[in-house]
Amino acid sequence: MGKKTDAYDAELEQLQLAVVKTQAWTIEHGLRVVIVLEGRDTAGKDGAIKRLTEYMSPRQTRVVALPKPSDRETSQWYFQRYVPHLPAAGETVIFNRSWYNRAGVEPVMGYCTPEQYAQFLTDAPRFERMLTDDGIILIKLWLDISRKEQAKRLKERRVDPLKRFKLSSLDAEAEARFDAYSDARDRMLDETDRAFAPWTIIATDDKKTARLNLIRHILKVLDHCGEEIAAPDPDIVLDSDKAKGRLAR
Repeated sequence: MGKKTDAYDAELEQLQLAVVKTQAWTIEHGLRVVIVLEGRDTAGKDGAIKRLTEYMSPRQTRVVALPKPSDRETSQWYFQRYVPHLPAAGETVIFNRSWYNRAGVEPVMGYCTPEQYAQFLTDAPRFERMLTDDGIILIKLWLDISRKEQAKRLKERRVDPLKRFKLSSLDAEAEARFDAYSDARDRMLDETDRAFAPWTIIATDDKKTARLNLIRHILKVLDHCGEEIAAPDPDIVLDSDKAKGRLAR
């Protein structure tokens, strides 16, 4: 166990150094990077973000996790409240859940109408095309977790006092509606995966392996760290087409 942990820590440090070098390059060249991090509850979004951003520039890095929309925001154009958080030159913005709430939790929980859901699936690629046409580098990641592993992590949340702030009133719904979330995920991937804004799936049943491969993938996309970095594991990091038939059910 100790050797495995030491190997993980050593590779994580190497990858974090590569992230620092890569971000220095994006800042120098005024690039704008958006990372959309989506996935089921307990899939490891917070842990992955913590390791990714640990040594990134605090001034040029923002993590956005928006709360439930206000009454005023619900009357706006759906994407409107996300736009002010988009990056300026040299900035990296990580959305810990994003506009894709409308492709997951909202339709599953009945927080939007079927018409709003269908409209979103039509509009999301258009919105993302506008972003990428304007030069934003958009990286969309879906963190996938099995039913068994999710149940295990939800149970741990309920008994671990240090995970108090991870508890949510929707935790029970995540388990009860696992199949509905699977259907919503599949439709989202089918209708919003585009060459200019592709989805990448990260298998997260092993948290540490998932974190390392998530960072490897981001470095591969940005492709400017000047380091010899191992390629993402093809059994952990999959494009949308290759993931079909392997996603959690």
